[in-house]
Amino acid sequence: MSAPAPVKTAAKPSRIHVDWVGEHRFDAGRPGGPTARIDGEGETGQSPPETLLSALATCVSYDVVDILAKQRTPISSLSIDVVGERVDTIPRRYKHITLNFTIGGRGIERAQALRAIELSATKYCSVRDSLSSDIAIDWTVELRDE
Repeated sequence: MSAPAPVKTAAKPSRIHVDWVGEHRFDAGRPGGPTARIDGEGETGQSPPETLLSALATCVSYDVVDILAKQRTPISSLSIDVVGERVDTIPRRYKHITLNFTIGGRGIERAQALRAIELSATKYCSVRDSLSSDIAIDWTVELRDE
């Protein structure tokens, strides 16, 4: 007699609460959780398009940190400079995004870091997978032996 197949449960929906705080400024976050200022003018917080770039960079980085740790080459530092190129027409959507990683740690090889980034950006990152597939996304990596 075989065991019954596991029952899949539906993922809980993500919930965000947004409060307008004047002008083009909004505080957004999980109900009862921390908030982030999003400012349409980019004066007191990131603009909505900048927030999208931040979400992509942090989503990819989350996996990169885990993948390199599982390969027994944990990182000691990580930073990403993101460049988003937008179209000239309305809506001014992104057409190309470049993630420029700087990763510090002992024993991390370039091919290993590039593969970790590729796996995240093409397979694991839910933010990337939620973007239009015609947005070109590429990356670079600079390694620092720390």
